[in-house]
Amino acid sequence: MSLKKVLVWLAIAFVVFYVIQQPESSAEMVKNAGQALGDAASSIAAFVSSLA
Repeated sequence: MSLKKVLVWLAIAFVVFYVIQQPESSAEMVKNAGQALGDAASSIAAFVSSLA
């Protein structure tokens, strides 16, 4: 098994463990990430529309 595969499986195991141990903070982190992506998309859309 390659090192890359082992690291990927370890990362997945860590995420699953974190979600099981702290579901509220995990949900808050996902919510914040989604909000940041939405804000970035809105900013890019405003930039592109200001070019026209």
